[in-house]
Amino acid sequence: MFFTCGPNEAMVVSGFCRSPPVMVAGGRVFVLPCIQQIQRISLNTLTLNVKSEKVYTRHGVPISVTGIAQVKIQGQNKEMLAAACQMFLGKTEAEIAHIALETLEGHQRAIMAHMTVEEIYKDRQKFSEQVFKVASSDLVNMGISVVSYTLKDIHDDQDYLHSLGKARTAQVQKDARIGEAEAKRDAGIREAKAKQEKVSAQYLSEIEMAKAQRDYELKKAAYDIEVNTRRAQADLAYQLQVAKTKQQIEEQRVQVQVVERAQQVAVQEQEIARREKELEARVRKPAEAERFKLERLAEAEKSQLIMQAEAEAESVRMRGEAEAFAIGARARAEAEQMAKKAEAFQLYQEAAQLDMLLEKLPQVAEEISGPLTSANKITLVSSGSGAVGAAKVTGEVLDILTRLPESVERLTGISISQVNHKPLRTA
Repeated sequence: MFFTCGPNEAMVVSGFCRSPPVMVAGGRVFVLPCIQQIQRISLNTLTLNVKSEKVYTRHGVPISVTGIAQVKIQGQNKEMLAAACQMFLGKTEAEIAHIALETLEGHQRAIMAHMTVEEIYKDRQKFSEQVFKVASSDLVNMGISVVSYTLKDIHDDQDYLHSLGKARTAQVQKDARIGEAEAKRDAGIREAKAKQEKVSAQYLSEIEMAKAQRDYELKKAAYDIEVNTRRAQADLAYQLQVAKTKQQIEEQRVQVQVVERAQQVAVQEQEIARREKELEARVRKPAEAERFKLERLAEAEKSQLIMQAEAEAESVRMRGEAEAFAIGARARAEAEQMAKKAEAFQLYQEAAQLDMLLEKLPQVAEEISGPLTSANKITLVSSGSGAVGAAKVTGEVLDILTRLPESVERLTGISISQVNHKPLRTA
């Protein structure tokens, strides 16, 4: 027996001959058997409509399933072809298709019995793969290969699938409504987030602008501080130089005043002698004249001091910290001036002291006559001797003034009448 395969069929040639003929051709020997029988088997692809009516599934629900299968006898595989020849040799194509259909339908029913309606309905691919796998392993032993298997239809007489579809439809509609609500919610959330991000970005922009403005103001303030510091330093240097110049001028002025004071002391000594004689002769007029003079001098000095104080106050306000140095310079100048004055007083001693006493005598006379000037009424009692009336009052005042040098001498130890006759003592 041997096989010859065409595209659509396979021929099985079998024969037996006790003395087969021998043919020699071209040096080759061919033994020709005696041909007894030639049988054909179809290799065409068979389409099978696999129907399983009212099969109870795992939960006892009867359903009907229709599947489409493509099968064929494998002519390229000699083992499978031999198995097919043993199984189907002499059978028609319809008979082979019926055998394959019965096998597939049996496996389909078995798979249906092990699955639920929901599993078959929802996962047709899984059902098809299981039927294909189980049927292929069984049909291959017959020399038939399953080319494909597809689940075509599922139906039942109890409206189970219809109810399942309604539930699924309701679930889908529910999921759609939920999805729509969630989409609207997510859109609202995204819109709110977008608005929030927009506001945040706006705030961040404003913050950056404020930071830039702050940095500008800080730098400008730093530059202003530096400029003002340099300007203040220049002003202080100028004020310092002015103070130094004023100090030098003040020192020179003090020196001039010392010389003038010395000359004035000499003149005052002569004046003291003259005033002493005039004081002995007439005290009131010189006293009043001297008082008037001292008042004017005091007022002039007061005005000068006030103007100087106001000028110094204004200078202090304008110069600021530079005035501290000017005050120190002025203090040193005044100290030197006082030192010069102390040297002058030490040099002229009694003459200077007498000059001070003579400057104060008009004030003493003023204080003595002050109560009389403020009296509204004076009552005089006479003992019968001496002057009476206004002459009496004038005589009393003159009597007090004539005793004034003696009182000064007792208080200070300096005799006004003897100073003119003594030589000056120097330290």
